[in-house]
Amino acid sequence: MWFCVVSDRNDDPTTDGKNALDRGARLEIAVGGLALLMLWGALAADQAWFDRHFLPVFVMQRPAMIAAEQGLRGFVILAASLLLLTCRPIARLLSRVTLGGIARVVLACVLALGTVELILRVHPLRPHDADPFELEPRRQSDPLLGWKFVAPRSVVAREAGRAVSYNFDAAGYRVPGPGAKVDTTRPTLIFTGESIIAGFGLAWKETIPAQVGALLGIQSANLAVSDYSNDQSYLRLEAELPRFRKPVAVVTLFMPSLLDRNLLDNRPRLGLPAPQQHGRLVALLHWLIPYRSTATIDEGIMRTRDSLGTLVYLACARGAQPLIVVPQFGEASPQEEGLQHRVLDEAGWPYVRVKLDPGWRLPGDSHPDARGAQAIAAAVAARLNDKTDRCQMPTGVASGRSL
Repeated sequence: MWFCVVSDRNDDPTTDGKNALDRGARLEIAVGGLALLMLWGALAADQAWFDRHFLPVFVMQRPAMIAAEQGLRGFVILAASLLLLTCRPIARLLSRVTLGGIARVVLACVLALGTVELILRVHPLRPHDADPFELEPRRQSDPLLGWKFVAPRSVVAREAGRAVSYNFDAAGYRVPGPGAKVDTTRPTLIFTGESIIAGFGLAWKETIPAQVGALLGIQSANLAVSDYSNDQSYLRLEAELPRFRKPVAVVTLFMPSLLDRNLLDNRPRLGLPAPQQHGRLVALLHWLIPYRSTATIDEGIMRTRDSLGTLVYLACARGAQPLIVVPQFGEASPQEEGLQHRVLDEAGWPYVRVKLDPGWRLPGDSHPDARGAQAIAAAVAARLNDKTDRCQMPTGVASGRSL
């Protein structure tokens, strides 16, 4: 088994020679043991293991994600095999390394990492998973919500090969055009969420809130902000809902591929201390390798259930119909089905699932195009128009905060 440990030993009468041989043997065992450990880990990490520890990613379709995961697994297996085959010469090289040489390498690595960290800190602080605030439509920091759109403001940006007009009133709601504003005294459909609800890459009339409002003949208010988690979406609603005198419905979005945002502690979260800002290199490493323990994912699922529950409670308390929309491109994977079941079905929150053609995406982007937004809007309008769909007061939450 330990073929790499077997070495040609020349009789050496000196103690130094014997110690050198013993050191070489120990190094061969250590290198071989590391290789076997890597090989065992890679073989044990099947697709079920990846599904337990790596959540779906919105910007990456599942086939591509599986290919990346299996590619990583194959790379580790290949590296472990090569390490086993070459552990003897590697051990010989390591046996010649002095403490001074090790110290110089460690110092060089520390200096290099420190330099990279300082370079990364030159850029404005933001969550590592969020787009830069300078991208259109621009955002700015906010002490309560983490960030919000710069308002009032109107801009035309180039998105998916066409010009898209973004207009925001003084409250930061997306509106049809410059100078327009939401009349908070009228009956209103209130939408909160992230970039899909905000209508990234879509003209105003193509956005989900605008289309639902047109279908039902009721004014809509678009409170969504790009890159928000479910907690941030709720906090936005909690801050703005008192302004509306006649809220008819409150609509928000949940997707299993966005669940990871709810686990991050670098943004506002319900009932927790201020956001934690980690080192830039640590954040970058976690973004590149988003491994999650089972306990962390379980906690995130419970927190998401509570966040959506507080939103349902808040809407019902104001006499508005709550609804969670769940867009799904193509067939849901078993992983996505499981997450949806644990977050929504087990809690009993009111939701509508909308299956979308995988081709209904913006060119070169993961967001729904006008066809996708139209399908979502039609499903939301049909559900809200169902007079038998009563407001459901959730249990286990009070005053909009989880118990």
